[in-house]
Amino acid sequence: MFTNLLIVVAAGLAAPLALGFFPRVRLPAIVLEIVLGIVIGPSGLGWVKPDAAVSILALIGLAFLLFLSGLEIDVDRLRGRIVTLTVLGFAVSFVIAILIGLAFRAGGLVKSPLFVAIVLVATSLGVVFPVLRDSHTIDSGLGQLVITAASIAEFGSIILLSLFFSGKSSTSTAGRLILLGIFGLVVALAGVAIAGAERSMSLSRVLRRMQDTTAQIRVRAAFLLMIGFTALADRVGLETILGAFAAGALLSLLDQDETTHPQFRVKLEAAGFGIFIPIFFVTSGLRFDLSALFATGSTIARVPLFLLAILLARGLPALVYMRTLGLSRSLIAGILQATTLPFIVAATQIGLQLGVVSRASAAGLVAAGLLSVVIFPALGLALLRRDHPETAAPRALPTPVMPVLTAEDRALCRSNDVDTAA
Repeated sequence: MFTNLLIVVAAGLAAPLALGFFPRVRLPAIVLEIVLGIVIGPSGLGWVKPDAAVSILALIGLAFLLFLSGLEIDVDRLRGRIVTLTVLGFAVSFVIAILIGLAFRAGGLVKSPLFVAIVLVATSLGVVFPVLRDSHTIDSGLGQLVITAASIAEFGSIILLSLFFSGKSSTSTAGRLILLGIFGLVVALAGVAIAGAERSMSLSRVLRRMQDTTAQIRVRAAFLLMIGFTALADRVGLETILGAFAAGALLSLLDQDETTHPQFRVKLEAAGFGIFIPIFFVTSGLRFDLSALFATGSTIARVPLFLLAILLARGLPALVYMRTLGLSRSLIAGILQATTLPFIVAATQIGLQLGVVSRASAAGLVAAGLLSVVIFPALGLALLRRDHPETAAPRALPTPVMPVLTAEDRALCRSNDVDTAA
């Protein structure tokens, strides 16, 4: 029972450890984790199959990944002109993605243009953030816009996927919209209840006393919130990833005072990135259909087409930033925004279950996402250093999928207004 899980966990350890010996190799660990999964899985050596134990832990890993993504949403940043620009950019991105999806369907490459459009509009905040931080542009207008745009893209793509594609519900889109509203109301009521409970002095004393003991009471409460919202989303017929993301976003909104529990988020990230999330990405490699990708020359040709589609869908909308950033930095922002992988992996698995995407197209989209993570951050940094030589040379790209934000980082992000930073 544990043999398959043992090999998967070993692959999850081997990926970042191997990259640690080559710090100049600018490759996020998730790329190597997926590749190792392909190598040891049914498409490669056939050592491992995603049995029940592996699949369950991978599902928890997906929930944790979306939970931590929601946790990185900084509500204080989502206001003012920066939000207007990034929301406009996301709307333009979705329109472009729809047009690309229609063109792909006319060419017989995809089944559902809407599904492909939703897949194309996501941005991987977890890869973009450390790139901006290491290049010392995190507090600039460019950094603020890209981070906010990535946050909105992640949130928007998850909402759209839950609204239009759900394997658990046979209701119409209007019915799902109602369910989405009900779900949002329940989340809001839960937030009010939690905020009210936190005002209790006796409860606060208990939490402080037990948070760093073997009880780890705050971590347990956060895990309950994640599983509870995930189960609720599944119950009402929405995608479970929405529940996990909503739990993280709500916790981010409520957890503003970190002085009494400075290690809380570090513990959550340790549990996610140290245990569950690597299992999800290695398992994604196990399920990667390599034979479908290389079945014919036309399926292989989809990979560069999908990569170009990602660049157009997420890169072109950055031109709306021109009045704020100028042309050169807007182009850099567009390239960084086109970095995406975790959402593609999750969404294509859902698409395969619903039958709205073929195995060849799913494999091509994941392969394009892998290339975007390898190419676009490095290209964006190269352009940034060329246009702005004063930018310090960055360190090697960190391996985590999501950034580890300290309280100082969040305070810095909140304190910098995009108009003055630009």
